[in-house]
Amino acid sequence: MSGGAPRVVVLDYGSGNLRSAVRAVERAGAQVELTSDKQAALDADGLLVPGVGAYAACMAGLRAVRGDEIIGRRLSGGRPVLGICVGMQILFDRGVEHGVETAGCGEWPGTVDRLQAPVVPHMGWNTVEVPQGSQLFAGIEDERFYFVHSYAARSWDLVTNDRTRAPLVTWASHGAPGAPGDGGEDAPAPDRFVAAVENGPLWATQFHPEKSGDAGAALLRNWIGTLS
Repeated sequence: MSGGAPRVVVLDYGSGNLRSAVRAVERAGAQVELTSDKQAALDADGLLVPGVGAYAACMAGLRAVRGDEIIGRRLSGGRPVLGICVGMQILFDRGVEHGVETAGCGEWPGTVDRLQAPVVPHMGWNTVEVPQGSQLFAGIEDERFYFVHSYAARSWDLVTNDRTRAPLVTWASHGAPGAPGDGGEDAPAPDRFVAAVENGPLWATQFHPEKSGDAGAALLRNWIGTLS
């Protein structure tokens, strides 16, 4: 840490929405550098991995700057990483879009695939189901956050068998049952998906905290408050 504020690198690997992520993290109290430099990313107190667009394109951009190696090396040393939106999705084993399967970073088992809901993408504000003991959502457990995505991890497949501390998984749902007269009790249930994960030094959100107003700012402050 320099000057009392944690140093955060926002990883620049060609994904969009980088400047808004930088501004949000700066407002939350960190010194921020937007870079693809490997050493800077390894040395920072925290690494933020953003992501918008297609899974395959994000993985190609990430590998081009050796971002998958950077993430792995940081985590092996217990160094904090925060993934956002597709930056969360690429942490899983694989993503499937339009029938094309792309290998992810493999930090968590599981597949990211298309939401099963009448209306996709899932766009707008939504509540989340926060587990007890969450540090990421401390003080904002009942707030709404801004989502914009068509794909998600729709199951949590990591089994620890009590060998390590079990991750804290936050869930959300998209797709309300049909209105009266449009299917009634036969309407499909909302599709449930992983909205956030706290797994040792690796945290991630499917929603965009930088677009989530005061609640998103508080969440980023919660993450920055853990950096050292």
